[in-house]
Amino acid sequence: MESNFLLRLLEYMAAAFIFVVGLGAIAIIVMYIVDRTQTKQAIRHNFPVVGRFRYFFEELGEFFRQYFFSMDREELPFNRAQRSWAYKAAKNIDNTVAFGSTRSLRPTGTTMFVNHPFPTLRADTAECCEQVIGPDCKHPYCTTALFSISGMSFGAISTPAIRALSNGARKAGIWLNTGEGGLSPYHLEGDCDIVFQIGTAKNGVRDLQGNLDDGKLFEAASHAQVRMFELKLSQGAKPGKGGILPGGKVTEEIARIRGIEPGKDAISPNRHLDIKTNDNLLDVIQHIRSVTGKPVGFKAVIADESWLDDLFSNICQRGTDSAPDFITVDGADGGTGAAPLPLIDDMGLPLRESLPMLVNKLIEHDLRDRVKVIASGKLITPADVAWALCLGADFCVSARGFMFSLGCIQALQCNKNTCPTGITTHNPKLQQGLDPSFKAERVANYAKNLCYEVGMIAHSCGVDEPRELSRHHVRVVMENGLSIPLHQLHPTPEPRHEPLTDS
Repeated sequence: MESNFLLRLLEYMAAAFIFVVGLGAIAIIVMYIVDRTQTKQAIRHNFPVVGRFRYFFEELGEFFRQYFFSMDREELPFNRAQRSWAYKAAKNIDNTVAFGSTRSLRPTGTTMFVNHPFPTLRADTAECCEQVIGPDCKHPYCTTALFSISGMSFGAISTPAIRALSNGARKAGIWLNTGEGGLSPYHLEGDCDIVFQIGTAKNGVRDLQGNLDDGKLFEAASHAQVRMFELKLSQGAKPGKGGILPGGKVTEEIARIRGIEPGKDAISPNRHLDIKTNDNLLDVIQHIRSVTGKPVGFKAVIADESWLDDLFSNICQRGTDSAPDFITVDGADGGTGAAPLPLIDDMGLPLRESLPMLVNKLIEHDLRDRVKVIASGKLITPADVAWALCLGADFCVSARGFMFSLGCIQALQCNKNTCPTGITTHNPKLQQGLDPSFKAERVANYAKNLCYEVGMIAHSCGVDEPRELSRHHVRVVMENGLSIPLHQLHPTPEPRHEPLTDS
């Protein structure tokens, strides 16, 4: 009996094996015919079936390079050492390292902070002082935030991601920028401070023709959490190109919040249709400020000193109350969910050039005290933020740093709706792994730990709090391998003493 049973089992197994092999053979034959007859891909036509492995290995290449072959400091846009710091900070675990630094101090452009022989004692340290943005507005914004969440729109990132960021921002005492997708209930859910970004499509505050709707603008401002409005002129990763949200990510809810059609690609204009001169820009800023009563500024990739001279001269002629309350300078090293390669690679100036350019021009035109400066663009570690403060930034913001705090693994699939961590996808199954309440704690931990270590750098430089850092506290390696102080590379100019008026 047992032998008969075993014999039948072997027969069934053999039949199943033959069946599977047969199916495999049929599949190979079908693939061979398809590959041989198609003309779109030469590799598959010339090497049927086998040629398919080329595309398979190309997909796997990103994974193997990231986890097996790249050194800690090699990858772009963020290397393993940077991501590791962000992950540990978000998890609130020990972030110390042993033996020695893996960072080379020899490449041209490397920055090094200047330690003081008598660093600041713990007893002498000070909290970040309160900053007031738009002091003459009906509703000025007062905050001690040093490092906040940059624009990531609802649509580009998922519902649980927005909810985690909103709640995390409240816990950390920082602000959350809506990005250009409008104000969603999930932004408001956490009861954090919010910066409402108005992109070129004016999503959320537009009429059916895409024009600014004062009624919707006033409605947005009526939320107590909305503290400022940011007019986005351009974005670091794609200056000269409007926002791009693929149709597959434009759900009914997202379309309703933005005021657009569901299921269709949301392509924002490459500039505001009603802003084509500096006068237009200042008029729109003043209009939004008058309707909302709240501080208004703009975000831009800055690469032209002459434009800044023209803009600031115009402000001086009009009067200081015509100036933006803040300017967010986004470097060409900024990130995005989707951008054309020529723009993401080759357009605009990196923050290391545009930030000192902006600060110096504000000083020249005697507007530095009037206009706050927010730095954005690849600032995810304490050294990044401390460096920006040394150059004159009042605040720093980051999007990708906070994405790492949510669990981003730099899979580079933000534009495909297939994000494996649930951050940039609207696939419910992929979103299940992103618990908003749990991730909110990590968002808050990341912000708090970064600010703590920025303070540690400041104290090592001998100042009491981070905003006391200056260009004297950083040195930059030059081509000869030696370093010079940052204030020699970017000297602070004298004000021009242009005639200022107060309208």
